[in-house]
Amino acid sequence: MAIVLPARSSYKEYADQLARIPAMDYAAARRNMVDCQILPNNVTDPRVVDAMSELPREDFVATRLKGVAYVDEALPLGSGRYLMEPMVVGRLLDAADLKAEDVVLVVGCASGYLPAILAKIVSAVVALEPDKALAERAEATFSTLSLDNIAVVSGPLADGYAKQGPYDAIIFDGAVSEVPAAIAKQLAEGGRLLAVVNGADGVGRARLVHRYGDVVSGRDLFDAGTPTLPGFEREPAFTF
Repeated sequence: MAIVLPARSSYKEYADQLARIPAMDYAAARRNMVDCQILPNNVTDPRVVDAMSELPREDFVATRLKGVAYVDEALPLGSGRYLMEPMVVGRLLDAADLKAEDVVLVVGCASGYLPAILAKIVSAVVALEPDKALAERAEATFSTLSLDNIAVVSGPLADGYAKQGPYDAIIFDGAVSEVPAAIAKQLAEGGRLLAVVNGADGVGRARLVHRYGDVVSGRDLFDAGTPTLPGFEREPAFTF
């Protein structure tokens, strides 16, 4: 049965359609995601490709959305939160230049997909999530998948989590209007920060930020449209 993916605002409208679909071959859908979305979009780090090939993305969404877990679309998690598009996730992680010994902060753990991928690549992941229900759901999934190098912590997303810093890499699981200076300062020397930044022109662009000493500099990598993390919206411009 063909699945017609609706606009984000109308996901509930096709719950009945998903219920009529025969048992889905998630492994095949995962291979298709990697072959058609990840590899053709310049994701060359084999560790990222392997992790995305192994992790059951369907475990990180609600039951009614499992059938579309592998589409190249952000999927709603509730409370204004989304699971980022696979292609955006893959390209951000590829650009992060991850090392096995790295300690990485994820700003916005959500249901845990991004931290779970990182856990298969780096030494330790600190996953910041203020929503108690999402945090508990993520921890339960991590336990089921035997991922024991992820620490889920609570606190305002805009503050980062300096307590466990500095970090070799910081990655935002969602778009922001700008990279908060307070979070960029939590990078270690030579650290990398990745985020999708929604510009004043309405275009989202993935940005890579480096820290060397007191100098923090960044550059845009590619266009990327992904939902904004709550609390990181652009303030309306003042007009007379």
